[in-house]
Amino acid sequence: MNDRAGIWTGTWVAERLGVGLVGDDDLTGLLGLALRRNPKRAHLLVSHVLGKHVPQSPSVIYGHGLALGRRVRELLGAEEAAAAVVLGYAETATGLGHSVADGLGPLAYLHSTRRPVAGVAPAGGFEESHSHATSHLLLPEDPGLLAGDGPLVLVDDEFSTGNTVLNTVRALHERYPRRRYVVVALVDMRSPADAGRLEEFARAIGARVDLVAAASGTVRLPDGVLEKGRELVARYESGGAGGSDRSHPADPRTRPARPPVTRVDLRWPRGLPDGARHGFTPAHRARLEAALPGMAARLAEALPADARRVLVLGCEELMYAPLRLARELEQIVPAEVRSSTTTRSPVLAVDDPGYAIRSRLVFPAHDDPADGPGERYAYNVAGAGFDAVVAVVDSPADTPALHAPDGLLARLAEHVPHVLLAVVPSYVPGARSERPVMLPEPLRGPAFSSYAPDEVGWLLQDLSDVTLEAPTEEREEAIQQGGAHYAESLPVEYQPSEQYQELFHAALDASAARLAQAVGAVTEVVLRERSPRPVLVSLARAGTPVGILMRRWARFRHGLDLPHYAVSIVRGRGIDANALRWLAAHHDPADVVFVDGWTGKGAISRELAAAIAGFEASDGVTGFDPEIAVLADPGSCVRTYGTRDDFLIPSACLNSTVSGLISRTVLRADLVGPHDFHGAKFYRELAGADLSPAFLDAVAARFPEVTDAVDLQAKELLAADRTPTWAGWAAVERISEEYGIHDVNLVKPGVGETTRVMLRRVPWKVLARAGAGADLDHVRLLAEQRGVPVEEVEGLPYTCVGLIHPRYTRGATGADGRAVTV
Repeated sequence: MNDRAGIWTGTWVAERLGVGLVGDDDLTGLLGLALRRNPKRAHLLVSHVLGKHVPQSPSVIYGHGLALGRRVRELLGAEEAAAAVVLGYAETATGLGHSVADGLGPLAYLHSTRRPVAGVAPAGGFEESHSHATSHLLLPEDPGLLAGDGPLVLVDDEFSTGNTVLNTVRALHERYPRRRYVVVALVDMRSPADAGRLEEFARAIGARVDLVAAASGTVRLPDGVLEKGRELVARYESGGAGGSDRSHPADPRTRPARPPVTRVDLRWPRGLPDGARHGFTPAHRARLEAALPGMAARLAEALPADARRVLVLGCEELMYAPLRLARELEQIVPAEVRSSTTTRSPVLAVDDPGYAIRSRLVFPAHDDPADGPGERYAYNVAGAGFDAVVAVVDSPADTPALHAPDGLLARLAEHVPHVLLAVVPSYVPGARSERPVMLPEPLRGPAFSSYAPDEVGWLLQDLSDVTLEAPTEEREEAIQQGGAHYAESLPVEYQPSEQYQELFHAALDASAARLAQAVGAVTEVVLRERSPRPVLVSLARAGTPVGILMRRWARFRHGLDLPHYAVSIVRGRGIDANALRWLAAHHDPADVVFVDGWTGKGAISRELAAAIAGFEASDGVTGFDPEIAVLADPGSCVRTYGTRDDFLIPSACLNSTVSGLISRTVLRADLVGPHDFHGAKFYRELAGADLSPAFLDAVAARFPEVTDAVDLQAKELLAADRTPTWAGWAAVERISEEYGIHDVNLVKPGVGETTRVMLRRVPWKVLARAGAGADLDHVRLLAEQRGVPVEEVEGLPYTCVGLIHPRYTRGATGADGRAVTV
């Protein structure tokens, strides 16, 4: 696809950077080139036929997806095709995946989503490490949708390194193993180095993996392209080289009054899903096909009679419904109809016919995203000669922010004379649940844990008699190759050397007052903002000592005797729903405050929010607030914290011997049934090395001396704007790319998370903020013992960051991947 002037839309980048596309003859017809800020890749491949960044004929967009679906059907054969399930990727490939499913035949389609939905419990999730918003949730209405043994067809717009597909298959194969996968993409752009990874992975998990693409090739990159690309982006973003960022309105003194937006009632069929966020069945497709002509007719009637060029603009994940409406509209109006979608991805705009992104509109997110506010973009709309634009959004996105003076509709109206709005009701499935009749009472010390029985009740089951430990190297290999989930086994408990124990005691002495102040501050904020008599629920196990200390502060300062429990939450699998049921049966959910030690990149915050939404939908129990209270929030992921400094919390230095002799929690199907609490072990045999009570007593002993400081700090916190910025998540994404890891799960930010890497995983290297002092003494000692390099980094947003070996093979530690003998 070339620009109207007949120039390939990759020419501008190719001429300035020497980048070229090598491969099939029609490759440049499918792709153009653009630039964006990226530490690993200067260029961006821009599809002409996806319907995302480049407005295109809806028949062309839909036709490419249908053609790919038909090719998959031929590959699988009729019998296997009939048993297949199609999975598309949010946000870019939701519409493409749906079109592929239509071409494949009458079968079920599901796409991942970045929007937690109150109504459906997550059936899984995975990470897309290169994306601007990486966490994908799978929220099927039918929990059995992914559980069949037929082929799984995974659809993405571009297959470049294979990282996203490997992450997906790894996550899904763990829970829903099957014999065959088919990867579908518009373009296969793998480098020779990446070409064999998919096959190697398939052999490792014992499944067949096929690849179907409309075109294939590679990107030719000359030496120095990354530096040249950065310079170009910096120059054009500064506005000094003719960039075309049309994000700001004209001077209000000269701008004509904005015409009102025309709202069009589509009369969307009641109960018909707006997309495949929760699954889309053949019956749904039949209803949509029957309703499309009438909905398109209503749009046509609302368009101005003289419109000659019309854009139907979807909204992020909502791609398929706008595409089908546009395709139907294309058949009944004399105007030239195009379709595209808004996006989260920031791309440099240059108004040149040889560049793929000619203009961009910038506006605030308007669907209350789970990861917080941020900018959104519409590309190639301004200056494209459209007489009318039909914005199609789902009901959660029809908010005041959409209609605000700087919102999407206003931005469109600055460049297009007629703006129409069509709102599709967002589909939320009905609740389903199976409630256990009875749940056991919490476990308490001394029978389970070395804590006093009134300090904490463990909503766990005792697995002390089960052998769950595995060598660290074996666990790492199994986790990274998709053979096991980290919560299905336990690492061998680290036994500290005498030198390390001395460091722990020195760290505790040095930080006890600082810890006491943070404990007091976060407890005061909870009492003032959350509940005067909160029920503290710690996330086991790191949150448990913090919860006990908060309970002690409430008793010390206010004479309160607060209930305190510990529950299990597992990344990728959510919180223990049976523990929530027990809590709801014994306390008001509105009084529950979840407690953890610290935040890293905020993965657990996101996990808890999604899990609570799913639980409310499945059980009909409302009132649980997913906001976590933490001692330290260096990742800026929560509102309730004692400090946002990244400092050493000594309880992070050890494992069970500072956590009541309790192991990390375990979730394994053969041990934990549908009506059981998650499991954990009580290491009674380590009683001689237990420092749990000593840690608590050392911190609580400093309460009297920090009272005034706590009052001041709590007052400042209560008056401050504590809105999370998610700066930690952004930093982790950047580090993942800069160091060639391409998986945010292998980047562990902060002192606490880095310590966990050193104690439980296979570390690759440690990044330390230049000048970091005693907070890192224990990390440096562990690094020395394990042969792991510590690299000082200027301006690191955390005190330190632990990197897990990204290409792990057994025995790999240290930067060179060779085995190190300790």
